[in-house]
Amino acid sequence: MEEMLQVQVEGQSTYEVAPGTPVMTLLSMHKKEQEIPVVAAAIDNVLRDLRTPLESSCQVRFVDMSTSEGMRIYHRSVTMVFMRAVSEILPGSNAVIQHTLGNGLYGEIQYDRPLKDRDISRIERQMRYIIEADEPFILSQLTKEDAERLFTEAGQTEKIQLLNYWPKEKVEIYSCGGFCDFCHGPMVPSTGYLKTFRLRFYLPGFIIELPKAEDPLNIPPYEERGKLANIHYEAKKWANIIKVNNVVSLNDVVTKGDIGNLIRVSEAFHEKKIGQIADQITENIDRIRIVLIAGPSSSGKTSFAQRLSTQLQVNGIRPVAISLDDYFVDREHTPRDEQGNYDFESINAIDIPLFNDHLIKLIQGEEIKLPYFNFKTGKREYRGERLQLGPSDLLVVEGIHGLNDLLTSSIPQGRKFKIYVSALTQINLDNQNRIPTTDVRLIRRISRDQRCRGRSAEETIAMWPSVRRGEEKNIFPFQESADVMFNSALPYELAVLKGIAEPHLKQITPASPCYAEAQRLLDFLTFFAPLGLDEIPLNSIVREFVGGSCFEGTVR
Repeated sequence: MEEMLQVQVEGQSTYEVAPGTPVMTLLSMHKKEQEIPVVAAAIDNVLRDLRTPLESSCQVRFVDMSTSEGMRIYHRSVTMVFMRAVSEILPGSNAVIQHTLGNGLYGEIQYDRPLKDRDISRIERQMRYIIEADEPFILSQLTKEDAERLFTEAGQTEKIQLLNYWPKEKVEIYSCGGFCDFCHGPMVPSTGYLKTFRLRFYLPGFIIELPKAEDPLNIPPYEERGKLANIHYEAKKWANIIKVNNVVSLNDVVTKGDIGNLIRVSEAFHEKKIGQIADQITENIDRIRIVLIAGPSSSGKTSFAQRLSTQLQVNGIRPVAISLDDYFVDREHTPRDEQGNYDFESINAIDIPLFNDHLIKLIQGEEIKLPYFNFKTGKREYRGERLQLGPSDLLVVEGIHGLNDLLTSSIPQGRKFKIYVSALTQINLDNQNRIPTTDVRLIRRISRDQRCRGRSAEETIAMWPSVRRGEEKNIFPFQESADVMFNSALPYELAVLKGIAEPHLKQITPASPCYAEAQRLLDFLTFFAPLGLDEIPLNSIVREFVGGSCFEGTVR
């Protein structure tokens, strides 16, 4: 008699199943009330699709669309259906998913004529047809030679080049109705799961509007992000100029020994943009008295602020930094989140009346007593420090709430200059698989946290969802109010971060709930040829995360 497997589900019920039972069978056995669709499962903390057969006793956790990993799977699956529909409606075309924009994915289609609105309508109808047919996503393991043959027949040449950097003997490939792609993570079981999306024409390309994990059954109203779109356009234009727009082209530069020039040109581009921002401030210095710098975690705000300060000094302006951390309310007055924990990222954790009072006095030339927040005692202190602005002095404030006018409600709009900083990566893996800005920032943070804060990669990954929720609430809604945006991403940085982050990610064991995310990041970094630190300037934003920055120790 065949020995049955013992499978514990959700840390609760245990079931006996025969070897080879698909994990999705457990979902019906578990009979869990599930309004939000389950799209995958973590089997002993390894993320798998629901068709995966169970081969040994294990623990299973179902992954639904209300989680970041579940929504990533949903987006990936919709993208594959889109790419298939494009190949069927516009044969011979080349579709490229470029970046996120609002709640959607923006991309363009290269064809023998300009893209039309009716083309997008036809593609969406084909997607709906494929979804209505509820066709399966089939996972196969192929040799590299067989995978290359498959992609050659499909005309997906950029994937063939990417295969050269895959170190394993076998390649996992998903297929759906003859269309195939690398396995960059699980897909939903079948196309019938993918009913929630919108596709629309967005000159000169398209936007696939998608739900978010916070409300996975509905698509939020689209919000125009014109300034962000312009920064993405500039990043694309810049990638084309330096001829590095995907991993393959970056690896070619690294392996051929041409990386020095790429680093120098990239850093010069950053310096030029920072100089232009400093000039813009200087031209309006008669009215601008405060510069506010904000951006999501690990966007390079600290290095940017230091480099901007240097450029302002070149223009004869003395920047004076004030730390928002010193304006925290006393610990017992800090607001709490839904779980009852202190919410230090809430704007109400800042003593806004005191901060505004000090800003007004400083702008009017008065002297203030600078507060100091003691993080050990959770109390504000005064240590005798005073501050008074001179005629050529400019206040510089860095913090997550810098773009929220509630923080500086007493200061007229014309008297402040707001800067949004983020790492909007210029390169993708291939035409279908973009590199999310969030992943770049997470890898940056893993690299920095281990070195500067003694925090393991596991701890950083575990707290990342909370960090992301804070960004969605406190930063992203205000980004379009910025006077300027600065893209802190560098085309070569993931090749550098690879060598720093990989050893820490490999320390996360299969017993950890963070194991699946660590493996996803490791697989992603596998495609990059490694790059050392020797040629990276000491004032580079990358140095903030890998060490050796000339700005280390200059801020609290």
